[in-house]
Amino acid sequence: MATETNAETVKRILLTLLFDDIFFVDMKVKPTNNIKIFLDADSGLGIEKCIKINRRLYRQVEEMGFYPEGDFSLEVSSPGIDEPLKMLRQYVKNIGRTVEVTLNDDTTKEGVLLEANEEGIVIEFTEGKNKKAVNTKLPVLFSDIKQTVVQIKF
Repeated sequence: MATETNAETVKRILLTLLFDDIFFVDMKVKPTNNIKIFLDADSGLGIEKCIKINRRLYRQVEEMGFYPEGDFSLEVSSPGIDEPLKMLRQYVKNIGRTVEVTLNDDTTKEGVLLEANEEGIVIEFTEGKNKKAVNTKLPVLFSDIKQTVVQIKF
């Protein structure tokens, strides 16, 4: 079974393999030695980049001998559009897109992400209809946010 030490070492190796504007988002290790790594990139993360990193990391993990029986699997991907944003860099990347913000009290606000900095975000939403419609800018501190998910609009 993978120990925390193995996971930390895998992450350390991974960070040396990142290139261009690719950045680490999250990693999950299941008891079955299934290692799932989530990456993102400011310019978008294509499948080719994921494959390249996966192959390099797999080879290095194999050479380290953490799993002498070879009983591990490795998945490298972007978090997926329905996954909550976890890092400031992801918020910055999604400025201009519609997001749904769930606050710690479980209320939600949907609006366009206008700004993101170390303290929090600003979203803009419309209240009311037609001539009574009013655009409101709402600053939200990260400490007040339970989760933020990008909304796909067609």
